[in-house]
Amino acid sequence: MHDSTALSPGAARSARIAVRGVRRVFDSPGGPVETIRDLDLDVAAGEFVALLGPSGSGKSTLLRIIAGLDHANAGTVEMTTPACGRPRAAFVFQDAHLLPWRNVLRNVALPLELQHVVRGERLDRARAAIEQVGLSDAVKRYPAQLSGGMRMRVSLARALVTDPELLLLDEPFAALDEITRQSLDEQLRQLWDRRRMTVLFVTHSINEAAFLADRAVVFTRRPARVVIDHRLALPHERTAALRGEPQFARECGVLLDALQRGGALAP
Repeated sequence: MHDSTALSPGAARSARIAVRGVRRVFDSPGGPVETIRDLDLDVAAGEFVALLGPSGSGKSTLLRIIAGLDHANAGTVEMTTPACGRPRAAFVFQDAHLLPWRNVLRNVALPLELQHVVRGERLDRARAAIEQVGLSDAVKRYPAQLSGGMRMRVSLARALVTDPELLLLDEPFAALDEITRQSLDEQLRQLWDRRRMTVLFVTHSINEAAFLADRAVVFTRRPARVVIDHRLALPHERTAALRGEPQFARECGVLLDALQRGGALAP
């Protein structure tokens, strides 16, 4: 991991989120399916919040609504920054979605290219973002030449290159092996600690949620409602050794109990 002053402008700014009474219903051949019901959620500027819940509980749907990629049938989502404008937001999906004909540098620079940032500036900013995720030696490689973990780091760099005030991640490391996943968790936590953008992270992994987040919000089975909104009693600095500590096991137990109460293990 390397620091870079090229990414520092605006990094202290982050978004505040207020979700009020959000409801989402999808049409299906069997009739309407209510995914989210009357959901309220507050996220303070600069927080790292994990969203946990059973499969199909509406976690990803809520993330997409916040990102503006989906709409709520009822309720509101308000996002503000200290400058009182709509925050710059970036979304990282479970699949890296890299363009196979572009090398790492040009994949990461793509959002800036779409914003018509001049070539020299966008490439400099892309190199800085790539350095932050530890891939400076891979700038000329193509996606087919990268491991799964490296592709996800490129996807993360592409999200960071716009200097987002809000970072939304939808199970980005779910398809990776456990060792790679834990390594990327550590890297993401360090990046957040330096940049302090607001982060919402959807995961099915209790261990991942406990390691990464300051707060974990656990949802019920569909339609999603909040079982607990839990502030994790863990040190600010998270290292690999933390996963073996009794306090980490206790926090994971709290989240597991909430998932069970929310119907995660129900048939």
